Amino acid sequence: MNVVREIPEVMHRALFRTLSLLTPQKQGAILRGYFDWWHRKPDPWALGTDGYELHKYKTTLGLLPARPYKRILEVGCSEGVFTRELAAVYPQAEITGIDISQRALERARARNTAAKVEFLHANIVTHRPGRHFDLVFCAETLYYLGRPDRLRQASAGLGELLVPGGLLVMVHPWPEAARLHRYLDADPAVVKIDEVVDTTAHRPFSVSLYQAHQ
Repeated sequence: MNVVREIPEVMHRALFRTLSLLTPQKQGAILRGYFDWWHRKPDPWALGTDGYELHKYKTTLGLLPARPYKRILEVGCSEGVFTRELAAVYPQAEITGIDISQRALERARARNTAAKVEFLHANIVTHRPGRHFDLVFCAETLYYLGRPDRLRQASAGLGELLVPGGLLVMVHPWPEAARLHRYLDADPAVVKIDEVVDTTAHRPFSVSLYQAHQ
């Protein structure tokens, strides 16, 4: 275990649990400011260049069944690095990215200029787009939500985004993913159909694939 890394992450999680004591609207306002601050410089997490992140993208895409996806949603798209990967793999799909940071979305739009790619400013807890998707991604996002009730609410909302038979892909650190995904595991509207747990990386992660009932 990397104790130096573990201590800041524990403090990080404690901060977001405290924020979740606020109303969803107030929590969202603080998170908007927080992530806009992080994005004061481009690609603060090196999502476009870090070998670990690129490995996660490859693992995630490799788990998907080969089928046509007409409408794709990426929750927590940040600056649109993975969105661009999706647009290259599925050029015929309509792709939507949502994020709470306006600054990140400005860079995402500059990075992704294809006509079928759009970006929306939204809070995962309260956002309901009014349409459904064949494929939904949510990566490195749920641990920002804090308390179980917010996690439960967001998990239910993710499942409701799917068309019948649609797929939801969840990517989070392992073993924390077991806690973050537990509400989806118990959701009768979806079923887990596949999972990859990669413990070879310096920061183990899991990719879990859920399918909505037909």
